[in-house]
Amino acid sequence: MTTSGGAQPRLRSTVERGDTAAVRALVAATGFFRDDEVDVAAELVAERLSRGVASGYHFVFAEIGDRMAGYSCFGPIGCTVSSHDLYWIAVHPDFQGSGVGTDLIRETERRVGELGGTRVYVETSSTARYEPTRRFYERRGYAAEGVLRDFYAPGDGKVIFVKVLPEASASP
Repeated sequence: MTTSGGAQPRLRSTVERGDTAAVRALVAATGFFRDDEVDVAAELVAERLSRGVASGYHFVFAEIGDRMAGYSCFGPIGCTVSSHDLYWIAVHPDFQGSGVGTDLIRETERRVGELGGTRVYVETSSTARYEPTRRFYERRGYAAEGVLRDFYAPGDGKVIFVKVLPEASASP
């Protein structure tokens, strides 16, 4: 994939010391998240740095030049055999619409499969502002499985999407 500026994003899964601040800045720059949500995004990176794989948090970072263009955070869902949550996927506004999000979600799904995962769950808001986010998931094969009304706030429900990974659907 090449961005509209012609640069090829570099994907990596190792978490580096500067990633906590970079994720905080990226998530804040989107303008979609409250301060407490931005804090959580950064805390998950710090947790991975502190505890390693035992944290249960896995990441894919997309970099273009020396900038973090986007990232995803995912991990296994406790007390399930092979289900994973996609906790975060965010692309810096400068790179939205360039294919970085698609690259991130594909690489995330590939890594989930490597971890033995067969299903990926993701949740997002039901408000009109998040309509493009819901369409993003649908265009990449995710299906809305449920809606919890007024979950985040009155008038702001949680939409739960799932995707069965191709290898999983081919299994007997």
